[in-house]
Amino acid sequence: MENCSIVKRLGSSDGETKKFLFKLDDGNTIESVLMKCKHGHTICISSQVGCKMRCAFCVTGKGGFARNLTAEEMICQIREIQKSENIKITCVVLMGMGEPLDNYENVLKFLKYAIDKNDLNIEADRITISTCGLVDKIYQLARFNSKINLAVSLHATNDEIRNQLMPINKKWNMTELLKACKAYNENTEKSILFEYIMINNINDSEDDAKKLSELLKELRCKVDLIPANDSGNEQFKPSSFEKINKFVDTLKENNISASVRGTVGGDIKAACGQLRAETI
Repeated sequence: MENCSIVKRLGSSDGETKKFLFKLDDGNTIESVLMKCKHGHTICISSQVGCKMRCAFCVTGKGGFARNLTAEEMICQIREIQKSENIKITCVVLMGMGEPLDNYENVLKFLKYAIDKNDLNIEADRITISTCGLVDKIYQLARFNSKINLAVSLHATNDEIRNQLMPINKKWNMTELLKACKAYNENTEKSILFEYIMINNINDSEDDAKKLSELLKELRCKVDLIPANDSGNEQFKPSSFEKINKFVDTLKENNISASVRGTVGGDIKAACGQLRAETI
């Protein structure tokens, strides 16, 4: 099995989050995040060294893309943190460095190991894969395991804004993406989590909330609103709490389940969009 070793760890000031820097056999580095949660411990793992997607608000893609992680290297992140912290991981989210569905075959192998009762023995319905919108792979994933959770990074209510924030939208637009999400609903009978970063004066108006409600009205889903984290880009400031709360209220008024994701790990650059490889 490929080796990965923890070379640095940082703990958040509230004691709820830890970030781990791993060195891989070939010298590349990746980051993973451990969070305390109501079910026990959640780990956010990386699936690639770097990322090709280059979402405007995310620092991971700024360093470019080196390679895919193997299934063993994904498993290694969990094993090493369990051993280091003397804990049992109960939930896994593939929301670290990289686009999981861009490393589809290795991610499938990882999932098989992760849910194997003779291996990590993690319940399939406590594993979530997040994607920026690789439509062809969403259709494929729907046929793999109906218990795996899917999260989709949406972040806009029209193609013009999403094209600016997420270049992948130029390949698969929002109509194509939401059609694939509908198929995922139907094939798996599972709800989809839509992640939506709240960026001041870009995608956070009441009109945006109404448009989002309209886009998602035919889907079984929940919306996770995420105040924008520091990505080094002054253009992407977080929306005010007043705007975020109004956005949530508008979604709920239109029968869309929604909540605000707590900002965890921001003080150690472990929050959404902040992971990146370091030089040792």
